Amino acid sequence: MDKIKLEKIALASRILSIDAIQEANSGHPGLPLGAAELGAYLYGYAMNYNADKPDWINRDRFILSAGHGSMFLYSHLHFAGFKISIEDIKNFRKLGGICAGHPEYGIAPGVDATTGPLGQGLAMGVGVALGETIAADKYNTDEHTLIDHYTYVLVGDGCLAEGITSEASSLAGHLKLGKLIVFYDSNRITIDGSTDLSFTENVEARYHSYGWQVLKGSMYSYDEIDRLTQEAKNITDKPTLIILESDIGKGSPNKQGTADVHGSALGVEEVALTKENLGVDPSKKFYVEPEIYKIYENRKKELKNKYNKWMDVYESWSKQNPELAIDFSNVKKCNLIKDAIKAAGYKSGDSLATREASAKAISYYSSVYTNLVGGSADLSTPNRTSIPNSTVYSADNRGGRYIHYGVREFAMAAIANGLSLYGCFKPFVGTFLAFSDYLRPALRLSALMKLGVLYVFTHDSIYVGEDGPTHQAVEHLASLRAIPNVLVQRPGDPEETLAVWGYALENDESPTILALTRQGLPVIEKYDPNWIDNIKKGAYIAKEATKSVKKVIIATGSEVALVMDSLKSSNDDGKFDDIRVISMPCRELFYAQAEEYQKKLVPKNASVMVVEAGIKMGWERLADPDNILSVDVFGESGPASEVAKHFNFTNEKVLEMINNL
Repeated sequence: MDKIKLEKIALASRILSIDAIQEANSGHPGLPLGAAELGAYLYGYAMNYNADKPDWINRDRFILSAGHGSMFLYSHLHFAGFKISIEDIKNFRKLGGICAGHPEYGIAPGVDATTGPLGQGLAMGVGVALGETIAADKYNTDEHTLIDHYTYVLVGDGCLAEGITSEASSLAGHLKLGKLIVFYDSNRITIDGSTDLSFTENVEARYHSYGWQVLKGSMYSYDEIDRLTQEAKNITDKPTLIILESDIGKGSPNKQGTADVHGSALGVEEVALTKENLGVDPSKKFYVEPEIYKIYENRKKELKNKYNKWMDVYESWSKQNPELAIDFSNVKKCNLIKDAIKAAGYKSGDSLATREASAKAISYYSSVYTNLVGGSADLSTPNRTSIPNSTVYSADNRGGRYIHYGVREFAMAAIANGLSLYGCFKPFVGTFLAFSDYLRPALRLSALMKLGVLYVFTHDSIYVGEDGPTHQAVEHLASLRAIPNVLVQRPGDPEETLAVWGYALENDESPTILALTRQGLPVIEKYDPNWIDNIKKGAYIAKEATKSVKKVIIATGSEVALVMDSLKSSNDDGKFDDIRVISMPCRELFYAQAEEYQKKLVPKNASVMVVEAGIKMGWERLADPDNILSVDVFGESGPASEVAKHFNFTNEKVLEMINNL
């Protein structure tokens, strides 16, 4: 370890960071100034990566949980040879630039996770570290070590104040994720001022109680950082928290150690004073000493040699393990949906809760998608999320594919994001739909990062019954549909459930929510012979009019069966020959279709009615509010049938509304 070179890298990072932040007149200089040494150590010495192959599976991961300090990351990625140019740095926080205000996965190469909402980066790091253990168990052989890397996370005081870090760290300690190393930039300052205002807990004792190894040192001693990192690596059955005492805004003569340097540009005068204080010419902007690039040219050669050796191992491994190599490539298998439905053997009129149908989907698809990994927040039985052909993942069984997350919805979803980011796995998670509120911030990051995480949300409506309004989801479908790039699927019967599960497995561009019933639903006799293909468009014709279509009834989930049963219950033969029934499990997909398809299903001259046991918000685009049967208040406690009757989800009410169209 050449400490002189690392000092030069740290200095260059400080100067480049404050120039970029000042140019944008926006940003957070405190962390890049205060923690530059750690970045120099990791990228300049300790980490294994390939800047030309930023998605290489066996790279060490670095997640900046304290994402407000993004210039810390961009500067070191730039020096290390990732495709972030000095022009990109100059466009920091500017529209269209790749160096966004907070790191964004898939935008700037080398960014391993979208961070910014504090604490989620640590939780995603837990997911990445968990993924490493599963991949190592699955792909490493006695002759070849294919997976062998570390996950590094940088957190700040704000991250550790957020509840999600408690959830995720508790689980990480329980699972003994020994290759997870978290650096704590302990500068005792947040936006409002000193952490003494609100955060005086003993973090060291807290992490000891989680089952972590806790080490302490100075941010400004390379020898200490290196020694502590090696100590962390020597303990293989505990994750490690390395507390590094630091000074926020180090080098700024008037703002170092204060809240003023946390979230605002230094200002032109203070930038000049800081450069003078650090021994740099204040007149030079965005200047990087040529020696920095030379240092990293040599570093890049060393890392490339390591990568080439790994590729030799991979080639030898893939020849000796051709089936594992195919599995490792994670190639999607096609045309599974029809096979899954055929295997289930449902017949018209069979009754099954869609959560039970989801269990059959998991059983079938997991036998084919061997990288499907799932779990639930202590609701495995009511969610029906167990993987029958797999064991439970644990500290003693890294080969398990089912994860017991405990009552930790938020951490569960963020960890699933980490598993998805890892690159080998298709993760799903489960809880009640009403409890999606607990994990919504992580779901939002799933959508932002375009991750195909599956969310299995059961107990999807007032039909939960006796559990009452706390558990009866009424506003949740609308609130989840409001998140961009999220597909909310509410299948109307067991066959639809198998279909939307299959399409969710194929979707790697957005998270999919499966809103599922606790109560049994009949298998619908479907009018559309191509419904399996058309359901991918969000909606299809479940029952067609025998005459010219004058009325269209749109329903989702359990209400599809309600509408069908209501029509059958009428004794007035021929009265409803002009009615078409549309099953619309995914409104987002339907709206994304060409206008031609939308008009084909819902003609403009038809009267439209919508039936869904949730609030009407969003359905006004398709139907007049008076023609929407919905639940726009909180639920009630009682048997499901009585609650449904209380809210007018009855054959009589449906027929009354149809007659009034």
